Amino acid sequence: MLYPFKFNPILKPIIWGGRDICTFKNLPSRAGIGESWELSGVDGNISVVGNGELKGKSLSELMASYGEKLLGRPVIERFGNTFPLLIKFIDAKQPLSIQVHPNDELAMQRHNSFGKTEMWYVVKAIKEAYLYSGFKEKIDAETYVQSLQDDTFIHFLQKHDVKQGDAFFLPAGRVHAIGAGCFIAEIQQTSDITYRIYDYNRKDANGQPRELHTELAKDAIDYQVYSDYKIDYQQGKECRQSLVRCSYFSTNLITGKKGNIFDLTYSNKSFVILICLKGNVIATDSQSYSVLLEQGETVLIPAANIHPIQLEFFQDSQLLETYIE
Repeated sequence: MLYPFKFNPILKPIIWGGRDICTFKNLPSRAGIGESWELSGVDGNISVVGNGELKGKSLSELMASYGEKLLGRPVIERFGNTFPLLIKFIDAKQPLSIQVHPNDELAMQRHNSFGKTEMWYVVKAIKEAYLYSGFKEKIDAETYVQSLQDDTFIHFLQKHDVKQGDAFFLPAGRVHAIGAGCFIAEIQQTSDITYRIYDYNRKDANGQPRELHTELAKDAIDYQVYSDYKIDYQQGKECRQSLVRCSYFSTNLITGKKGNIFDLTYSNKSFVILICLKGNVIATDSQSYSVLLEQGETVLIPAANIHPIQLEFFQDSQLLETYIE
């Protein structure tokens, strides 16, 4: 029988990574870890179950064996044999490159892949932390190319000073970058297609400039300027708050005090992912399977087990909840 699944984290050493991921997840300390892929169906990086009777099984094996009981019929009808979401923690000791992701149409045409729409939730940030999301003034493709040649492109971007609890929605086509000192939880479409636009003239481990994708990015960029790039919600409120509703995922922030009990109900038929940002919570599914979810852990609750889910807070805790609508 299916139960709530935890998965072994896939740790990614990256040139700009730090030490905070291992500390946050209570793992042995390692320097230079830029990302922890918590739940992944990306080829070459398939998550493996870390708990229960099916420990050692891959996410692909679960999908093949349990199909719609795991994912939900509407999810399978839409995404087939691809797990539709990728969940990460990101620790930026140094700034990430300025980049953009293609939409579904462009990604399928060029890479036979889904595009990448994503969201960020700032788990913690140093005092001077910032990120880039979107443009602060309108430019066109010609100005984009010229600004890269002039080394002025970054001046057209909207810079956001950030603090713990800030959240951003990043539809495909939006130029963005995480700055130094940000620790972020990321929810995204399953895609590893990134067009790197600008990288501060950094060198890779072999002393070579990292590859840029100037021409590929030119047609992928949304050059419009928007009034607000940050998600507007009431930070610190003890409740279940909506952060994002889009065709690829819906995400809520759940904040509770020690002793709180939340009963979560759903109108859809999708798996549910819970990401623990702080504290610890026991999640009990509709089949009475319980799992302890501690800070830095992610759990996948099968579609067949979601009506309802109960959360019991053993400490003041915070979680991201995401699913497909």
